Amino acid sequence: MSEEVSRNINIKEPRWDQGTFTGRAKHFFMVTDPRNVLLSSETLEEARVTVENYRAGIMKPGLTEDELWRAKYIYDSAFHPDTGEKMFVIGRMSAQVPMNMSITGCMLTFYRTTPAVVFWQWVNQSFNAIVNYTNRSGDAPITVNQLGAAYASATTGAVVTALGLKSLATRLPPIISRFVPFAAVAAANCINIPFMRQRELKYGIPVTDENGNRLGESPNAARQAIVQVVVSRIGMAMPAMAIPPVIMNALEKRAFMKRFPILNAPVQVGLVGLCLVFATPLCCALFPQKSSMSVSGLEEDLQERIRKTSPHITTVYFNKGL
Repeated sequence: MSEEVSRNINIKEPRWDQGTFTGRAKHFFMVTDPRNVLLSSETLEEARVTVENYRAGIMKPGLTEDELWRAKYIYDSAFHPDTGEKMFVIGRMSAQVPMNMSITGCMLTFYRTTPAVVFWQWVNQSFNAIVNYTNRSGDAPITVNQLGAAYASATTGAVVTALGLKSLATRLPPIISRFVPFAAVAAANCINIPFMRQRELKYGIPVTDENGNRLGESPNAARQAIVQVVVSRIGMAMPAMAIPPVIMNALEKRAFMKRFPILNAPVQVGLVGLCLVFATPLCCALFPQKSSMSVSGLEEDLQERIRKTSPHITTVYFNKGL
């Protein structure tokens, strides 16, 4: 039986040490748990109240430490870390596995015709645009016009990239053409994420000291954050889009798959899901969520302001987004 919770737990930080890959992996296995998508609005609201009350020094009678951490991870899975807003359900990281396994499975199954490539790349990039906007860093609002322009640019770039790679693959062996969706997704992530977060590149994201005190906004920090997210997203896609094609290429030569070709799509989706269950949290854990950079890497005016107001600070911190 867990003891009643202490008043000294810092639930602004994850439960495990974020200075190690293992600690970050444990954290993201909790945040990306697909079961969190099924939680009711009442459960999410109860977790929010528990977390916010605890931060304010108000504790529910009988609350245990395990219950507090459970509430914190439910809260983190559904509410934006900077704005505190409840995130759109399919944009949450806990929706990554069920959504991506369906979309990626279809991309890998229906890759032979141009209409199929265009349709599934559009679906994938539309989903990515929602995820990138939902998990953006910072609390500055983005207008509908800015969001629409970013979405159109990102999705058009992704579809054109996919079609270009598909035309090149026609001259390559069939097994190579199976990897076109992965190459297209990797290239598209390099387009989609910066486009959907272009406001951050222009105006910057909030940077703080180690205690969370806001020091200003930095486009340089935004650039570092976006690069880290692009690398993580490509890493997430790699196992799910590189391993199943090899397995499916072997399975499709078997007699039972030739007799029951209808099994192709569900088997592919299942393989993708299995890869994503592990790849999603492990690749989110490649970089700390609370990323950092030296003050000397910031813009000149922000460096000057920090040196005047807080001369002892040498490192700033920021939420990199997901």
